[in-house]
Amino acid sequence: MIPHEEQRTLKWFLLFFYIIFIGYDFFYYYLLPAFVTDKKSGLPSNFWYITYFVLLILIPVSLYLNKVKKISWIKYVFVIIYLITVFIVDILTYVGSNDSYTNGNVVEIFLIFSLPLFLDKRFFWTVSLGITTKYVLIGVILNSSLVAIASVFIVILSSMSFYLLVRFQGYVRAISTSYDNQLQGIVKGVIATLELKDPYTRGHSERVASYALLLAQELGILSKDEQKSFYYACLLHDIGKVHIPDQILMKPGKLTKEEFEIIKSHPGVGAEAVRNVEGINDCLCVIRSHHERWDGRGYPDQLKGEEIPLLARVASVADAFDAMTSSRSYRAAMPVEEAYQRIIEGKGSQFDPTLVEVFKKVFPAWVEFHEKYPWKKGWEFPKEVEL
Repeated sequence: MIPHEEQRTLKWFLLFFYIIFIGYDFFYYYLLPAFVTDKKSGLPSNFWYITYFVLLILIPVSLYLNKVKKISWIKYVFVIIYLITVFIVDILTYVGSNDSYTNGNVVEIFLIFSLPLFLDKRFFWTVSLGITTKYVLIGVILNSSLVAIASVFIVILSSMSFYLLVRFQGYVRAISTSYDNQLQGIVKGVIATLELKDPYTRGHSERVASYALLLAQELGILSKDEQKSFYYACLLHDIGKVHIPDQILMKPGKLTKEEFEIIKSHPGVGAEAVRNVEGINDCLCVIRSHHERWDGRGYPDQLKGEEIPLLARVASVADAFDAMTSSRSYRAAMPVEEAYQRIIEGKGSQFDPTLVEVFKKVFPAWVEFHEKYPWKKGWEFPKEVEL
């Protein structure tokens, strides 16, 4: 699931969870006894407050996980801790008590029927098996056969929820495939236009994207969906050059100061051009900031050090390496070993020192890609980002 969509789903999921949980307990233990039955109002035991205390603690925990970009962890941490807590509370409440086990909250039904919204089968099995296990263990410990009815009910609801999950996944997969095909067509068209304008950069965008993807994968910072967005952004990192006059873009000699200022405008122009393109807008920094330098002497914003977005720093190393190892209108390509040495020499000045160390690890894979690259042929999307 796209990160910002999962974040939005989680927000509404947690909001409704708290409303339903608190609302059900208030009705069942306060309003119902006070106005319908002759039972005493109030929670069954003092242990009941443990659940509310844990749910309160889970709010800052969820906010912290969101802050550190561990959004996918939130739902697992939240549900697992909740199920463990209510299991412990039930055991403490009913073991040694003469009261019949009547606990349970309609929020568990909400949990099961909200599972398709996350399009995550692993989370589905975590929740459905977790709730079923909770009731089975309580039935064994309390020696209550009535709990078996709840377990069967949960299994039936889970089966219905699983059917919805499979259907939702099918719909989303079909829409995603259609959108990706359209986006790939657009990207290919833009790159073809760029390469017609500047034949010396033919294949440059695709090579930079491939190098950058290998480096990002070594860092382990991106999910599959994020890798795809990053790859597309790297393919379009030079899209702003479409507005550069041909006589400047293909000038064989040294650029004048005025001409170089025009060249320096292409990252900003490119980022603005694709700002509203879904599937790329999360990685706009790659297009805008791939010419920034670690020492702050880059362009267009003179960002310095970690002010430069990490993905832009990754693309910067890839862009420099391919620029050195491919022929241009004003020079021939240099050997990969010489380009390697220049990247090393740029550590702490042009490039992020940490990324240079990671670059050393992936360099053999870059060399292999460089040697196998079909320099005289067209290109296709690599397997890492294919549908």
